Amino acid sequence: MASTNATFMNGVPELLVLRLLRSREMYGYEIVQAIRQETGEVVTLAEGVVYPLLHALEKDGALTSRRATVGGRSRIYYALSPRGTSRLSELAAMWTRLTGALRPLMTEDGHAEHA
Repeated sequence: MASTNATFMNGVPELLVLRLLRSREMYGYEIVQAIRQETGEVVTLAEGVVYPLLHALEKDGALTSRRATVGGRSRIYYALSPRGTSRLSELAAMWTRLTGALRPLMTEDGHAEHA
């Protein structure tokens, strides 16, 4: 599998993390695994990407956290705050506009590469 172009992926990790946390609270490694699974391993984010993002989103007020001990292990669970829900809506709207604008360009006149 080819690695994902980091420049191309700017902004995608935040969107994915917020989207996953919309459904339920999760801890960091669980988020890493869920992104891999939910994208069919097309997007694989290292813990070194996800944990700093979680900390930044929490500092910004988009996430809340709580520490819990599960099976003798201490974990920090993250959840969306109202601010995070608003941020997710904004990012999802931008993503929808972007993909809608790019779709014709990528498929028109045979310019798109077909997988």
